[in-house]
Amino acid sequence: MSNNIRVVKLPVNLDKPRNLIYDLNAMIELEEKYGTQRKAIEAITSKKLKAIRTWLWAGLVHEDEFLTEKQVGSMLSGADPEVLLDMVNKIMEALSVNLPDPKN
Repeated sequence: MSNNIRVVKLPVNLDKPRNLIYDLNAMIELEEKYGTQRKAIEAITSKKLKAIRTWLWAGLVHEDEFLTEKQVGSMLSGADPEVLLDMVNKIMEALSVNLPDPKN
């Protein structure tokens, strides 16, 4: 039985080129914010602005442990809805690669 789990970096352009990473540390941050992993996933699939900001923060905090959610929100200030939808799609792409398949 092999768990071929690999962490993938997804490049995003915000205030500068960055990489979204949803490793165990990011998932723990999200679990602490939402209470459970299931609630965290429900939040991002709702596409609410606060959830987008929180998920982006969790995926970026590996680059700067002092990064805040408000700083991440400032990176997207004035962003049009297409940019926000693109961020949600990037998050979902990262999750599809980084989370283990529940059927295994």
